[in-house]
Amino acid sequence: MLDMKWLRKDPKAVEAKLKTKDPSIDLSSILELDEKMREILVKVESLKAYRNQLSKQIGEKKRLKEDATIFMEEVSGVGDQITGLDHELAALEKELSFKVASLPNIPMEGSRVSPDPKDNVCIKSVGEKPTFAFPFKNHVELNEQLHLFDFKRGAKISGSGWPVYRNWGARLEWALLNYMLDVHLDNGFEQWMIPHLVRPDIMFGSGQLPKFEKQLFQIRDDDYHLFLIPTSEVALNGLHYDEIFDAEQLPQKYVSYSPCFRREAGAAGSQERGLIRVHQFNKVEMFAFTKPEESEQMFETMMGSAEEVLQGLGLHYRNMLLVTGDMSFGAAKTVDIEVWLPGAKSLL
Repeated sequence: MLDMKWLRKDPKAVEAKLKTKDPSIDLSSILELDEKMREILVKVESLKAYRNQLSKQIGEKKRLKEDATIFMEEVSGVGDQITGLDHELAALEKELSFKVASLPNIPMEGSRVSPDPKDNVCIKSVGEKPTFAFPFKNHVELNEQLHLFDFKRGAKISGSGWPVYRNWGARLEWALLNYMLDVHLDNGFEQWMIPHLVRPDIMFGSGQLPKFEKQLFQIRDDDYHLFLIPTSEVALNGLHYDEIFDAEQLPQKYVSYSPCFRREAGAAGSQERGLIRVHQFNKVEMFAFTKPEESEQMFETMMGSAEEVLQGLGLHYRNMLLVTGDMSFGAAKTVDIEVWLPGAKSLL
């Protein structure tokens, strides 16, 4: 979440940067709420000082065995005013926190400004598109013969968009996950196995709430309010919730495998898209805690480890530096690694 002090210091400059991600952003309501809260805080502090003054006078009256009724009634009235203002302040603080948390991250200096993904820049291309002497089938067509996954049985047990992997499909998926983990472990990342359900404050701390609540699965009853993770990044970030690293402890480089759960795949047409957009998929995630001045270097380290996976598999890919309007909500910089899919005849 962006620092309110920073927004207050130079709101026009901050708003201009945020508009490169989302032109509809307007900080005026946030600034108005902030100003109103500070005005109330001044009133509360003034009333508390006045109450303290009255309390001293009451003490003096009692010491002299004089009637302090008027002062005591005044203290009671002031206390009621403070309580009312505290309640108003709590409501405003909640509203302000929601609005600030709904703002995206600021793009890094030098990011290409554009709302159009067509302006994304290819900064690297590796390998060549493979050619075949026969018509190439996509994974859905191959599945008709090889029976690697099963959407019908997945729909039977969970609904549309929940694939079941079987036989060599399951073994291939597991082999790829292990291969990715091995590469990242060789590159100095520490493996974690994390819970797949997390608390709302952990989702909030990872920037998933409040922005993406409607895209998340959650359970809520008398005993639990938990969210299914959309990526293991959420839980990895939450490992050090409410902690402060000493500088000499950094960097911390983590990697984790987890299933990921998202509502984004619509039920209609999910099977026709195959495994491209589904409600549950497997993912190996890298995550790092580092000093701000070393973040760019860590970014490149993580990119290099991801590319090593693709190079080891002999896949053609390209790195696309995204323009501000195509960046993810929490990103200051985004590079998409797009892999050539022969069956789809496209990079994805």
